[in-house]
Amino acid sequence: MHKIISILILTVMFFSCGKKEVAVNKSGAQINGAGATFPYPIYSKWFNEYAKLNKDAKINYQSIGSGGGIKQITEGTVDFGASDSPMSDEEIEKANSKNNNSIIHIPTVIGSVVLIYNMPGTEGNLKLSGDVIAGIYKGVIKKWNDPKIKAENPGINLPDKEIIVCSRTDGSGTTYVFTDYLGKVDPEWKSRIGVAKDVKFPVGQGGKGNEGVTGLVKQLEYSIGYVELVYALQNKLKYAEIKNAEGEYVLPTLESLTLAADNSISEMPDDLRISITNSKGKNSYPISSFTYILIFKDQKDEFKGKTMKAFLEWALTTGESFAQDLGYAPLPKSVSAKALDKVNSIKIQ
Repeated sequence: MHKIISILILTVMFFSCGKKEVAVNKSGAQINGAGATFPYPIYSKWFNEYAKLNKDAKINYQSIGSGGGIKQITEGTVDFGASDSPMSDEEIEKANSKNNNSIIHIPTVIGSVVLIYNMPGTEGNLKLSGDVIAGIYKGVIKKWNDPKIKAENPGINLPDKEIIVCSRTDGSGTTYVFTDYLGKVDPEWKSRIGVAKDVKFPVGQGGKGNEGVTGLVKQLEYSIGYVELVYALQNKLKYAEIKNAEGEYVLPTLESLTLAADNSISEMPDDLRISITNSKGKNSYPISSFTYILIFKDQKDEFKGKTMKAFLEWALTTGESFAQDLGYAPLPKSVSAKALDKVNSIKIQ
């Protein structure tokens, strides 16, 4: 009898060894995050899928815009934030000082900002250069049949209609990525209008979130707006081919987004904060961006810290398989390795 018991104990010990520790949610606590609308579709998918593996991992995410995510993680009202634009040095200093902790940036996937448009009766994709896009958003190019647009689209019958310009009203990482691109291709844009999560566009109407801009363009004929790719795909809206740094007109694809990242990796700093808009490379899509989870390095709640750490490890490995179907590109392996190193640096107090 003693021999049988000993064998059973050894068997349990054997199968327990190497098994990853899973935090148990004894309090029923919910992990709360907020921020970018840009990655909301894939984050929702990830949280749902991970909950199937760990029923205690109750992760709630509010899609409120990158500016809101940065504000809430700084104020300490959420357990993690999310932003498409890396936090500035000033924002990091403020968050670190207020919380006596250190914010780290963890890139998760690569997304793209696209120019969606609602132009009845046209076939094929419009081709737009940065110069033309800046002209439209500065209010200089006012009609769809403007000579500059016609020159880039000789095969499309462009109507003599006013362009209705749509943009974001909230603090937005999508706006940051879009204006970061325009600032690189149009010096006047950078000096006069600016590169930021929240800018005052000279013309147009505003909508809240990627959802709001998508809704405006769907409703308004002859309108144009900038949104994350998945919102265009989900709503079956046309989007333009964008002229890249090599002079090629490119659509966002798994390949063109990955190339934008690959061609920028050599410039990635240790803190992983980087812009990859207007990247070099013949087939690079020029309005591409990493999107980031923002989390404090020292986790003071054991359950939340362990759960988020395990979730992020899963997201950056198994979870990446969900990216392509939702219009995102997985991280290149070299970036994924750097991101996992950041996750491993998270400390549970």
